[in-house]
Amino acid sequence: MLRFWDVPRPLARSSFRGRLPLAAPPRGFCSPSSSDAVIVERVGAEGRIAIIRLNRPDKLNAMTTELGDAFAEVVAKLNRDDAQGLGAVVITGSGKAFSAGGDLQFLQDRHTDTPSRNAPIMRTFYQRFLCVRSLPVPVIAAINGPAIGAGLCFALACDVRIAAPKAKMGLTFTALGLHPGMGATHFLPSIVGPQVAAELLLTGKVISGEEAAQCGLVARTAEDPLAAAIESAAAMAAAGPVAVRTTVRSLRMRQDVGLDQALQREADAQAQCYASLDYRDGVEAIAEKRKPNFAQFEHYREQA
Repeated sequence: MLRFWDVPRPLARSSFRGRLPLAAPPRGFCSPSSSDAVIVERVGAEGRIAIIRLNRPDKLNAMTTELGDAFAEVVAKLNRDDAQGLGAVVITGSGKAFSAGGDLQFLQDRHTDTPSRNAPIMRTFYQRFLCVRSLPVPVIAAINGPAIGAGLCFALACDVRIAAPKAKMGLTFTALGLHPGMGATHFLPSIVGPQVAAELLLTGKVISGEEAAQCGLVARTAEDPLAAAIESAAAMAAAGPVAVRTTVRSLRMRQDVGLDQALQREADAQAQCYASLDYRDGVEAIAEKRKPNFAQFEHYREQA
């Protein structure tokens, strides 16, 4: 059973900043406050590395429409105003979690809406976070804590993932009575292979960072994943900018073949699941901290 409340203790604050100091903010860059849903910092020589933090630690950085809009705004600003000097991006979460996945209220609202509305709602929701792939530079996910459901999908859309050894990761959709979404069925098989992807998606199994490294879900583990991600980002930012950006485009072009069709299929399938009794019980089970009682078995035989 998915347990949002079962999370490891937060890691120690990164010491990497002592070796890679904060740079002066680029022109047009606004220093964020701790109340911002998404925080951006520029570090390294000439601020060539951007660190983007999901900043709703009290909600374990659960994915909401508001958080998605704030993230999309940050990405648009980096693309519009700050892309020229940008060498790499690191994404992480504030507090204990990378992202615990979908917001409970959002999940509950989907059951009371209609399939014909839910499908386009989900496509729009996906894009709020998948716009990360529009950034022209390498993007590294520093998975500092739980990355569950849509939170892990978000990390899968990044170019590289580095995780804390004990960080919990899982595409727990089916354990909720829901079809996977946000590109999970597209990205995961290409990253870990179809067989491992099938087991993770169909069981909703939650694994550790160490297990994720063994199956190739993450590139490696580090006790301080943010420091490790910044170090890797610095190496990428120090390489030839044209070569790096064109390589990023080449890699993503291959990955993106069939992505649009997969997203539409996922949105349609999720809209169908949202209307089911199993999904309603799955969401109620999260709120009540119990195991779901799935009972909506169907057959597909023609009626006599």
